[in-house]
Amino acid sequence: MLLLNTTFEPLTALPLRRAIVLVMCGKAEVVHGDSAGDTLHSATSSLEVPSVIRLSTFVQVPYRGRVPLSRPALMQRDNYRCAYCGKRAETIDHVVPRSRGGGHSWENCVACCARCNHRKADRTLRELGWQLSETPRAPRGRHWRLVSGTHDPDPLWLPYLGEQVPGRGS
Repeated sequence: MLLLNTTFEPLTALPLRRAIVLVMCGKAEVVHGDSAGDTLHSATSSLEVPSVIRLSTFVQVPYRGRVPLSRPALMQRDNYRCAYCGKRAETIDHVVPRSRGGGHSWENCVACCARCNHRKADRTLRELGWQLSETPRAPRGRHWRLVSGTHDPDPLWLPYLGEQVPGRGS
């Protein structure tokens, strides 16, 4: 579930249980229901399963720094595709191997299939004659922090993110 501030600014992605509690306590309202149209029922009431909810009171958002490097975020940045051959990625590879002084950073890590990762081992791209189709860089945009842990964001979130969702043509 996507949580919006009163100004419709995206704040975070939440689990269903937390979203329901916020709505039931009157701290949030449902903006969009789930695209499947599911409804939760209790003994005294029923509630449409939300996909997007909005807080009733404004919340001040602290400064958000650089997006931390994590496996799910890196895979999403590279659209779950190997940076070398384009097949489905299962692992992460350091472009400049750590054994050769390469760091563990957005600019030096790419998604990689197991076959290419094994073939590359601790060699550089120049030694293999390989090239990257795109230079790796840190993801930008407000939406990265909230969708980096979500494997497949709901399409209903797109109007609120204000930018393209990672992994969908970015």
